[in-house]
Amino acid sequence: MLKSKLPKYLPSAEELPDSDEQPVDNELQELLPGLLKAILLILWAERMDWLFGVDMGIYYHPDQPPIVPDGFLSLGVERFYDEELRPSYVLWDENVVPIFALEVVSQNYRKEYTDKKDDYADLGILYYVVYSSRRRHKPRLEVYKLIDGEYVLQEGNPIWMPEIGLGIGCQRGNYSGVTREWLYWYDEEGRRYPTPQEWIQQESIRVIEAQKQAQQAQVQAQQAQERAERLAAKLRELNIDPDRI
Repeated sequence: MLKSKLPKYLPSAEELPDSDEQPVDNELQELLPGLLKAILLILWAERMDWLFGVDMGIYYHPDQPPIVPDGFLSLGVERFYDEELRPSYVLWDENVVPIFALEVVSQNYRKEYTDKKDDYADLGILYYVVYSSRRRHKPRLEVYKLIDGEYVLQEGNPIWMPEIGLGIGCQRGNYSGVTREWLYWYDEEGRRYPTPQEWIQQESIRVIEAQKQAQQAQVQAQQAQERAERLAAKLRELNIDPDRI
């Protein structure tokens, strides 16, 4: 976004429409980015410098309609403004271009490989991710990185994004009661970060294990106390005061 191309008066987010009034074509366009956001809400719970928008408009000019990715990530911005949250993402207010944009290809082709791709490149969004569950002969997940003004397809699954500190990839799993291929975040070694449900299960297991260890320690301490008492009793039978030893 070039500020020199903007008019003098710039409306705030509250003055701009917060929706393009276009319904999503299927549940995956909500659930896939929703899962990525849900994982970040746990993974980055202590961080207040990021925003993951789902079906939120990105305004780059007050006289143009917003670009509305299925999901996008912006770093170095305020996590919350106030309790009303953001109605949209306004570039001249935020002064930070999103670093990541996601498009989920629906049955109705929405120019994910033409106009939208060009728009994201023009904005300077570093990573552009396209997921198409209906592909049979090509990778369903494509991750493009902006290099010298052009998007270059990155190879692999998952793809590590060092500027974000996360990897993005796809594999089968269960979310919202549905077992299928989902998009997940990964660490640099390619280990998948758990979903919220998996986090809860893992925490429950850790609590149970900690309780078992505490119980075992209590039993061992009690057994040690009983052995000490038996030894003391034996010594007294031999006319030896154990407290004087």
